[in-house]
Amino acid sequence: MTASQPPSPATASQPSTPAATASRHPAPAEPATDARRIEVIAVTGIGEVRPGDDVAALLKDAGLHDGDIVVVTSKIVSKAEGRVRQAPDRAQAIEDETARVVARRGDTVISQTRQGFVMAAAGVDASNTEPGTVLLLPVDPDASARRIRAGLSERAGVIVSDTFGRPWRNGLTDVAIGAAGVRPLDDFRGASDGYGNELSATVTALADEIAGAAELVKGKLDGVPVAIVRGLSHLVTDDDGPGVRPLVRAADEDLFRYGSRDVVFARRTIREFADRPVDPVAVRRAVAAGIAAPAPHHTTPWRFVLVESPETRTKLLDAMREAWISDLRGDGFTEQSIAKRIKRGDVLRNAPYLVVPCLVMEGSHTYRDERRNASEREMFVVATGAGVENFLIQLAVEGLGSAWVSSTMFCRPVVREVLGLPGSWDPMGCVAVGHAAAPPRERAPRDPDEFIVTR
Repeated sequence: MTASQPPSPATASQPSTPAATASRHPAPAEPATDARRIEVIAVTGIGEVRPGDDVAALLKDAGLHDGDIVVVTSKIVSKAEGRVRQAPDRAQAIEDETARVVARRGDTVISQTRQGFVMAAAGVDASNTEPGTVLLLPVDPDASARRIRAGLSERAGVIVSDTFGRPWRNGLTDVAIGAAGVRPLDDFRGASDGYGNELSATVTALADEIAGAAELVKGKLDGVPVAIVRGLSHLVTDDDGPGVRPLVRAADEDLFRYGSRDVVFARRTIREFADRPVDPVAVRRAVAAGIAAPAPHHTTPWRFVLVESPETRTKLLDAMREAWISDLRGDGFTEQSIAKRIKRGDVLRNAPYLVVPCLVMEGSHTYRDERRNASEREMFVVATGAGVENFLIQLAVEGLGSAWVSSTMFCRPVVREVLGLPGSWDPMGCVAVGHAAAPPRERAPRDPDEFIVTR
């Protein structure tokens, strides 16, 4: 294996504003060079990387200085770590590397990888590798960056980069998928700008910006897998640091977590809720989704009663409980059996917010034939179910858990009386709403073919 030659003269320099110190970071050391000048230097002559190669050793003649940041394309890291797969069927490799499919259109798949990144094809790459093979992402890119850094004689930072697309933007750019010895973020929240305005949301993705700058001299077709970024020594840390974990947005903070494929599957029945209030505005947005469901005769058969008063909730649940106990005693159940059944209703008591969806038959047709009248009602019941399902799915998109419990259907007169509802409103269960106390259990696997009949 031939080690890299000294950096070629392909150097990109550009002006930069001085790196500001965020209020949430300790003051960085003064950079050794002019903070307004950054050099991006292509490292040439590395050659083809094979499984078992030491990436750090390939950089021994790269002309590194203390304080440099080395940006290494993930492809050569994957090759060195043996993440090369014989894959006549790339689709199978993508499936194996996928933890969650976010969106799919034709052959294009946007996936969340096992490392937590959301990217095209789960990072499986068929370019810059021998025909018939694909490259998989490093198993742990942060660990890869740490190993490379440990093998360097200079005090340098290391970034492992890969190419990502971006929502709402055409074109690709390189971002950091692994890092060691580099401060990944600058958090300016709480600081003030030059006009005295307090910054409330400004967090700069330093590692991604450095990875993108390095790609300007690496290119996609030039066979240059490594670049050195010089002039940012104040971002190089003594320890390896947190890697890129801080760059990956937590699921409960991600407003766009659910893609077109998995938004329906995001709805899960949640029976244990955290002690956190529910945003009533979010519930109203879910109602807007509910009333977008189809309905017969251009009608609007849904009504959603939002039980926001704690006193009303307690009164409703107590009245339903007494009605249920009375019915069970009348059916001959033992007190022990009744107590066990009543306990199943705790999901409603433990939820911070309740919604009672109701069916109204306004706009329905009346026939002389009772059979047709029964079918007419069934159409409206189905439409109400569709509205409730839309409502539940949108609650999940809003980050709220839910459980649709049928209890109100056994004591409709009681529910109408407590909530002051018209006699024409038909309570179709009760939805417990809240923030899940714990992640839901894995959904039991179901084969769609078992539910399909073809004629």
